Amino acid sequence: MQFGIFTVGDVTTDPTTGRTPNEAERIKAMVAIAEKAEEVGLDVFATGEHHNPPFVPSSPTTLLGYIAGRTERIQLSTATTLITTNDPVKIAEDFAMLQHLADGRVDLMLGRGNTGPVYPWFGQDIRTGIPLAIENYALLHRLWREDVVDWEGRFRTPLQSFTATPRPLDGVPPFVWHGSIRSPEIAEQAAYYGDGFFANNIFWPRGHFQRLIALYRERYEHYGHGAADQAIVGLGGQVFMRRNSQDAVREFRPYFDNAPVYGHGPSLEDFTEQTPLTVGSPQQVIEKTLSFRESFGDYQRQLFLMDHAGLPLKTVLEQLDLLGEEVVPVLRREFAALKPAHVPDAPTHTALRAARAVTA
Repeated sequence: MQFGIFTVGDVTTDPTTGRTPNEAERIKAMVAIAEKAEEVGLDVFATGEHHNPPFVPSSPTTLLGYIAGRTERIQLSTATTLITTNDPVKIAEDFAMLQHLADGRVDLMLGRGNTGPVYPWFGQDIRTGIPLAIENYALLHRLWREDVVDWEGRFRTPLQSFTATPRPLDGVPPFVWHGSIRSPEIAEQAAYYGDGFFANNIFWPRGHFQRLIALYRERYEHYGHGAADQAIVGLGGQVFMRRNSQDAVREFRPYFDNAPVYGHGPSLEDFTEQTPLTVGSPQQVIEKTLSFRESFGDYQRQLFLMDHAGLPLKTVLEQLDLLGEEVVPVLRREFAALKPAHVPDAPTHTALRAARAVTA
């Protein structure tokens, strides 16, 4: 099981000081957070993709390429790569290049994002969001697996005898997670290809995601990729910790109340009751995270959101110390003890390369 963090890269005013970091500070902070994540023993750092304020990560492969050069072990991923408004040819080439630079420590999560205006900014129509996601990924899948591609579709110009360069490292494409918070069509797409399905269950009540993941598992088995409980599932989460839970609630409340992601909505107490958000002690984070298995079954990747809502970098780094030293070691041990032998681990380049060698 992989444990890691994801960032949405928001530039938010600290409600306790009134200070707003500039874009350069926020970008450098994300690099420092990724380095710290590796230092404390986490497995994954993932960045979102946004093209509008108050967010800065408009070029995930640039950010991840820089981080690749400053790290040695941590898996580099995206929390969203916009399959609808990015050209699949560019995705194929950018992530293959990143794969080579990072010695295979790369995967990505495809999604449609949550910003409607991004579609016309990139010449697309939001009303074709699902067809775009399906067609663009069908092309991307081929570009990574076929040396020469002839292709014609609805949304981009045809390709004739086209070869995407560089080719994937070791002939193994980056592993793909399909991310969705609401669309059964995306769960179906992930199942059809035998890819991973990431349900970023940080907003809606648990029952909604139980149905979405159950559909993905059922269809994964239907398409012959393995038993339903062998499907590759990832989950999101949000945490804020202090050793004393009352201190955590008191410190985090002003950030929660003003957050661009969920501020000025439900109360902190209601949100923690209905979603994965945990504000409290490390032990409370452990207990709540372990409960996800009861709702969703065995899964392969758990990512936490920790650096949002204007939290200062110093505080985020303290959170990562707690996560890496007190929370994740216990979660690793407990999840490993519960996982049946036939349930696969999270895919890595090394494992995918070995599997390819066996079937070649």
